[in-house]
Amino acid sequence: MTRLTRKLAAAVAGAALLAHPIAASACTSIFIKTGDGGYIYGRTMEFGIPLSSEAIVIPRNLEFTGTGPDGKQGTGLQWKGKYGVVGLNAFGMSIVADGMNEKGLVGGLLYLPALAQFQDVSEADAAQSIASFELLTYLLTSFATVAEVKEGLPKIKVNRAELGQIKAPLPIHVPLHDATGASIVIEYIAGELKIHDNPTGVLTNGPAFDWHLANLGQYVNLSPTEPQSIKVGDLTLSAPSTGAGLHGLPGDVLSPSRFVRAFFFSHYAQPPATTTEGLQTVRHIMNNFDIPPGAVVTSADSAAGGGVNGIEITEWTTYADVKNARYYFSTYDNPAVQVIDAGKVNLDAKAPVIYPVAKMAAPIAIGQ
Repeated sequence: MTRLTRKLAAAVAGAALLAHPIAASACTSIFIKTGDGGYIYGRTMEFGIPLSSEAIVIPRNLEFTGTGPDGKQGTGLQWKGKYGVVGLNAFGMSIVADGMNEKGLVGGLLYLPALAQFQDVSEADAAQSIASFELLTYLLTSFATVAEVKEGLPKIKVNRAELGQIKAPLPIHVPLHDATGASIVIEYIAGELKIHDNPTGVLTNGPAFDWHLANLGQYVNLSPTEPQSIKVGDLTLSAPSTGAGLHGLPGDVLSPSRFVRAFFFSHYAQPPATTTEGLQTVRHIMNNFDIPPGAVVTSADSAAGGGVNGIEITEWTTYADVKNARYYFSTYDNPAVQVIDAGKVNLDAKAPVIYPVAKMAAPIAIGQ
């Protein structure tokens, strides 16, 4: 990238940042490769009101009927799911807010307020549409790979049905990854479907994904390597501590800053040899995005607030091993990692099964 190109990217990124409010919901997701042919997905979920999430298993071969543009469940698309899905739901609904199917297709719903605008669906097309909050469930039950999603998703529409808890369409975009390592970002901008290839494996919130890629050009100077000292006559100027190669890495919780941090932490991570090591690496990376209570207060009056008044916390963090179809998570109330093994749960049940998550880890008494 030339100096002129970097300046142009920075100018474009800055203009877009002024034009679009930054999303309040501070979700962050990454995807890394392991040396044994596996991939590990990680993401945090932040929201201004409690999601009351539970673990959910959606069996294969279930019949679904989506929500139509009138907001009524059952007036939208009818489809038969091919694949079983494990993940976490929200608001007691039989859908996934984040999850993975038995083939290793994995992803989540990440907030994109003030930018996400879904398709204008006529009454005649209602039966070929779903609501935005149903999108991930449709994708994970219907497709095995990113390539299949690229081919199949344009055949349906995502309408503007409201989610009752926010009294508006759920403004989301979706990172999606598969067992081959392919990654995409799905967005609906100005009523049009956009599917972006994602070479970074990273996604946060607004602005739109292509803005985040342009913005990375402002940080190409960052490196894990320590800079050389400078001699000025008899004076030697050296960095005051290790970590100077990443001087200038943005540390706030705005989504552009989190995108940059997530990219460099995952890009420069030592390649894990196994999926077990990969899970450890992703856990340590995701720890950097845990938001303590009181640090972010959202307002429904702000476009970035996404219609929510509240205090954001990291409600849960997920870690998915796509090679072995194991889906791990920890919650705000319980830092102990819990797991759903897609190879051991019943994916031939007749209805979704919801499991309450463990609320508190038992303390360990050392030396007793």
